[in-house]
Amino acid sequence: MNPRPDTTCQSPPTIEIVGLYISRGHNYFGHHGQPPGEEAAVEMASVECTAGRGLRGDRFFDYKEDYKGQITFFAWEVYEDLCRQFKIHDKDTGVLRRNAITRGIDLNTLVGRRFSVQDIQFEGMGECSPCYWMNVAFGPGAEDALRGRGGLRARILTSGVLRANIPSRAGALTLLAPPKGA
Repeated sequence: MNPRPDTTCQSPPTIEIVGLYISRGHNYFGHHGQPPGEEAAVEMASVECTAGRGLRGDRFFDYKEDYKGQITFFAWEVYEDLCRQFKIHDKDTGVLRRNAITRGIDLNTLVGRRFSVQDIQFEGMGECSPCYWMNVAFGPGAEDALRGRGGLRARILTSGVLRANIPSRAGALTLLAPPKGA
């Protein structure tokens, strides 16, 4: 008789950070009715996450107390889908103005959850809703195409250095709390 496989043991979900960006200034935030700014999103090999404050050097660092968008995440898979859908292949992920580009997880599952990536704790606060500026930054129709998949806004709960493109073992995602209201 063969023993039954243990189906209660599951591998932890993984999240790969494939890109990191900061920008010192706002291109769209606060520019309604005006032309966009020209502040570049700068790709970084690593970013310093500071608990309760944001990413050192980024436009939202110390923006306001308990800000829900201290760091933003965006899924590489969504970016690839946008490129296919709009037949746009000359824009990098920096035009999306999100801080961390991820691969391997549905970011919507992290809304209302505390989680840890590379030993840094975050709390998923809500979707990073797309706005009409996405039609300018990426291409006409991008705002509608991103509804429900515009990324994740999160608070930083513990400080540390987040790195892009590190070995996958370090990309284990640890869920620290069940969804709110569960």
